[in-house]
Amino acid sequence: MPMSFNQSVIEQFRAGGGKVGGPFEGGDLLLLTTTGARSGTEHTTPLGYVRHDGLLLIVGSNLGAPRHPDWYHNLLAHPQVRVEVGTETFAAIAVPAEGARRDRLFAHVVSAAPGYGDYQAATTRTLPVVALERVAEENPREITSVADKLLEVHTWLRAQLRHVRAEAEAHFAAHQGPGDPALPGLGFQIRQHCLAFCQSLEFHHTSEDAHMFPGLAAHHPHLRGTLDRLRDEHRTVSRIKSELLAHLADITTADPARFLAELDCMAEELTTHLDHEEKTLIPTLAAIPFPPRAPGAA
Repeated sequence: MPMSFNQSVIEQFRAGGGKVGGPFEGGDLLLLTTTGARSGTEHTTPLGYVRHDGLLLIVGSNLGAPRHPDWYHNLLAHPQVRVEVGTETFAAIAVPAEGARRDRLFAHVVSAAPGYGDYQAATTRTLPVVALERVAEENPREITSVADKLLEVHTWLRAQLRHVRAEAEAHFAAHQGPGDPALPGLGFQIRQHCLAFCQSLEFHHTSEDAHMFPGLAAHHPHLRGTLDRLRDEHRTVSRIKSELLAHLADITTADPARFLAELDCMAEELTTHLDHEEKTLIPTLAAIPFPPRAPGAA
């Protein structure tokens, strides 16, 4: 089967350290890997980008077609993406810009790459401008054991929850002065970060329930009572997560007060859970190497 045009660009990009020829030669190009909204499989797409205030901006132009590109629908469903620029690869959260900010960013994009203005003129839809916000590591540590990996995940979850709470407070406070209109829902900034947090939390707890906890129970029977309690806590946290996700279903009408209350409830329950898990499991997990060693390996 002949190689698709996109795949040939991807292979040339990776082989050439981010440099490609043909119609993209000399241009700013990145590879965006998203998770399919329906399929759940990864898709990589070559895209032009523009830098602005430390962010990478991409535009859902679809060459001026009447529909948004598939990668845009994917990142709305799964905000966590992988970005390749030059020889660098990093994780990011994709956040569509809104309102006046979108218009300012689009004007900046057009000033750097005028062709996007032509694409906008060719369609009646508003071309989305997406900021790729790099996921920063909090106090990165060397990972040599399962305990280290668990602490890395817990650190990210705690930080992301604090980030969502701070963004929500700032967003709502900006619309609570005398005579201000009703609160404008949640907005994409809050939605994308909260969705990324919820999806990461679900993946982490599902992985523990399916893999780590059964293995610990088999090899460390004295931990079974602790593991049963942690599973119960997973169910409690999952219920709160479902409440948060319900608010994200329609961000234009979400109740800010209820959303903040659910965030506070999540922070309380999750912090207690993570603290207990670390206190009871870290001593055992510290003796298990990560990544796992093959049987018989030194």
